[in-house]
Amino acid sequence: MRAWIWTVVLVVVGVALALVLREHSGNVVVLLPPTTKVEFSLNFAIVALLLAFLLFYGVLRCLSWLINSSERFRGWRSRRAQKRDQNLLQEGWLFVLEGRPDQAEKILSKLLGKTRQAKTKVLAAVAVARACQDQADYRRRDEALILAEESADKDQRLQTVVTTARASLLLDQGAAAQAVQLLQPLQDANSRAYHTAQLLLRAYRKLEDYDRVYELTRLLLRRNALERSEALLLIEESAAARLYAGGPDNFKRLWNDLRTEEKTLPAVALAAAELKAATQDYEEEARILEAALQLQLHPLLLQRYAQSPREQVARRLAKAEHWLKAQPDYPELLTTLGQLCLKGELWGQAEYYLKRSLAQRQDLQVYALLGALSDSLERQNEAAQYWRQAAALVGELPIIQTKKWLPAADVTLDPQATLVDGHVESAPSYVPSTYDEPIAASAAGFEHELTTPAATPASAVTPTSHRYGTHEEYFDTAPPAGVEELSNGSQKRNS
Repeated sequence: MRAWIWTVVLVVVGVALALVLREHSGNVVVLLPPTTKVEFSLNFAIVALLLAFLLFYGVLRCLSWLINSSERFRGWRSRRAQKRDQNLLQEGWLFVLEGRPDQAEKILSKLLGKTRQAKTKVLAAVAVARACQDQADYRRRDEALILAEESADKDQRLQTVVTTARASLLLDQGAAAQAVQLLQPLQDANSRAYHTAQLLLRAYRKLEDYDRVYELTRLLLRRNALERSEALLLIEESAAARLYAGGPDNFKRLWNDLRTEEKTLPAVALAAAELKAATQDYEEEARILEAALQLQLHPLLLQRYAQSPREQVARRLAKAEHWLKAQPDYPELLTTLGQLCLKGELWGQAEYYLKRSLAQRQDLQVYALLGALSDSLERQNEAAQYWRQAAALVGELPIIQTKKWLPAADVTLDPQATLVDGHVESAPSYVPSTYDEPIAASAAGFEHELTTPAATPASAVTPTSHRYGTHEEYFDTAPPAGVEELSNGSQKRNS
């Protein structure tokens, strides 16, 4: 827009000058020493002055360009270096995000050796640290982070970047306590540092410091730095843990700190109900569970609701039957009704609800309850059938086949048969006259195929009691396999 305005101004000035010169024509005389006189028109003089001005301006611009050429060359080199650094940094981060840490480290290390800019060096060093951690090289990761801290120098912003990056890497490694030591000062200095608060939330959750998890979740939710669904999950987890840790003594303070919708979260309601049951405040336990079950029939809450004292059975049965009208085929609710009927000794109703639950879904607990009910009603056959079905749900057990024959003992290293000077000394054998008693302990349980003992030369039979002690009769003295054939062959050669 400014260029257009200047163009219009110059056109107007030119037209006005032309009109003035047309009305005031004349000559210009220039005297040159000693007596030279140069005369020309006024229009020519004005045009000549303008041309001289333009020529003088051009000469000055050329001189300025020549004088500043070295500075321009330095600027060109700086721009070229910045472009090179930017390309290398982009390429390195792309490799990091692609999951190629070796290539990323190679390119970024090259960048660290060339760049002179502090910001580029910090970003490159942080990327190198990330690449080294992906390769589980924690020593080089720490070296890269130290280089980043040195490059940040006194720049507060860069120091915050390096500290946050180090804490994030430590969290990924599992060192939550060290991450908290780095992040907590940053959070105390700037409560609006949402990324720092999110990292702290992760760290405290790993450390199971649920008081801090609860506070940080509230903070992030209030400032819209956390999704509401995710925040409710964190509040449910941390609030339930705080209730368990606080116990009955701190229950009122912790419970009143929760909002109405948070009190109906399943884990929170379950923790509160268990604490009330521990103090035998079953009325308050029922109210807490009913408020949560009114919104969601959670299986864990239904199981807790079924664990009712006898005086609460009628009330809880009425509530459960009311919920059954909205969801008549919900198996967990039918199981809860069956358990409540068992508590109230309503055997027929209990069996009715439990069988309805089985019609929707086979469940081990329901089979066990029906088995116990049938057994208490002295219907042992039905009870056994239900228990067998419960066992079948657990898994089919392997059938162990009993063997009739035991595997043969390995007697190849038996020292009774020795080879001396090429002759095998035959081992004495003992053949009992009857099989009423076992020959040895290792032969107990064998079923003999032979009905009569094999004939044995009288010279080969040596009473066991003559060569062995009384106790050795109970151990296997059979010759090694193959020794008998070798002995027979040797006897034939000798004969």
